[in-house]
Amino acid sequence: MAMTNPLQFIQQARAEVGKVVWPTRREVMLTTVMVFILAALTAVFFAIVDILIRGGLNSVLGIFG
Repeated sequence: MAMTNPLQFIQQARAEVGKVVWPTRREVMLTTVMVFILAALTAVFFAIVDILIRGGLNSVLGIFG
């Protein structure tokens, strides 16, 4: 693999950064809101599953305990 000099590396890095398509402020806000909503829904789902498993386990242990 050929070594490039530091100046070429910096030029190539700047060229690659110039090709990046950055999201708009609206896209960032929309994505952030979607992440928070999905995190909240996931938390509610796992809380319900936890309550159901705990209730089932308590009833089984109550029968045999």
